[in-house]
Amino acid sequence: MTGTAEMVAGEVRDTLDGMGIAAEVVPLDRKDAGLLKGARLVLFCTSTYGQGDVPDNARDFIASLESAKPDLSGLRYGLIALGDRTYADTFCEGGRKIDALLARLGAKRVGEALEHDASGPDLPEDAAAAWVKTWAGKAGLG
Repeated sequence: MTGTAEMVAGEVRDTLDGMGIAAEVVPLDRKDAGLLKGARLVLFCTSTYGQGDVPDNARDFIASLESAKPDLSGLRYGLIALGDRTYADTFCEGGRKIDALLARLGAKRVGEALEHDASGPDLPEDAAAAWVKTWAGKAGLG
């Protein structure tokens, strides 16, 4: 909604590139469950909007996953969830919803999710760049 998740995703891509790992940022606008067909490893980066929702550009993608219910047992994924603890009841809820949905569909999360607090001292892109180095190792990439 504000571009922060896209900025963080770009920083993560650049960090992975610097490690010799090719990565692509794919916004979820106009995407559906078919996006994950054949995918083996995906890293989601999302903000939380409104009352704990995923951003507008991800709603159709999430609805497509919920409707199609694809078997994602061959998918491993990571998650960067952006939130603000000022909104304690919905902190990182957009990411948590994606995490729960992927798990219900059989996907396996690699490592712990990064939940970044916008009201904390660290910039989200810095926290994500540090986190992804560890995540890449756990995913067998580096």
